Amino acid sequence: MQHRLGDFGQPEGETVTGLEVSGQIVGLGEPGGGGVSGLAVGDAVVAYLSDGGGYAEYAVAPASLVFPLGGLGLRTGGAAALVLTTAYGVLAGAARIAPGDTVLIHAAAGGVGSAAAQLARALGAGAVYGTVSTPEKAEYARRFGYEAVFVREGFVDAVREATGGRGVDIVLDPVGGPTRLASFDVLAPFGRVAVYGEAARHPDLHLPVLALWKNNRTLTGYNIGDLARRDPALLRTHAPRSLSLAASGAVRIDITDEYLLENAAEAHRVLQAGANRGKAVLKVS
Repeated sequence: MQHRLGDFGQPEGETVTGLEVSGQIVGLGEPGGGGVSGLAVGDAVVAYLSDGGGYAEYAVAPASLVFPLGGLGLRTGGAAALVLTTAYGVLAGAARIAPGDTVLIHAAAGGVGSAAAQLARALGAGAVYGTVSTPEKAEYARRFGYEAVFVREGFVDAVREATGGRGVDIVLDPVGGPTRLASFDVLAPFGRVAVYGEAARHPDLHLPVLALWKNNRTLTGYNIGDLARRDPALLRTHAPRSLSLAASGAVRIDITDEYLLENAAEAHRVLQAGANRGKAVLKVS
């Protein structure tokens, strides 16, 4: 959706949206399959498409970002490449989660948020809290193992009370704006705000560095597209680990909506209205 809205700049020429897919391999590399190893025609795989192209019956993916399903079904796999890899990367890579850490996840009912709550548990988090925009989303999000889920307005006081005034070690923020700014107020000493999106589309913040230094706070970020371009080998460590946790049952991707490919515009309308919960997928008929 953010690509369509132009949040990442204007595309060069015609582009096809869609950053994650699952399916069967129908061709490899150059004619004859040169340059690709470890994959075969007919394999069931999941792929991250750093340059888009997923809203299609056939997609072209770099071999370095194609992964075996490993026991996941195609439907679940189609919802996994971006969501699970981002959730794992922001926790393990950007936030450097450690056993016993307490975690606060904004947009707790979304695709990444619901996966991140479960991944945080699997990675040893001591407690996991969430925030959402409505009470209805709070009720939905609680099924993913949160200690408590708060409506985002007024979350600072709620988190402080829940943690006995200590705050949390990690905040995952895909929202931005006032939510991001207020997140620093709930950090424990050496706490980290890990940014991985700008869903609310607020203007960028101008943060005073002195406040970070004087209060032992850290701001960090995770962008899967940048990682795919500059260090695909590191990205290849994040994706299989998160996919294996899903295949083992430790993490469940909750697919709440399924649209035919030709109805993708309707899926975007739901996302843009903020009415989504869990993960939506597009099905090629």
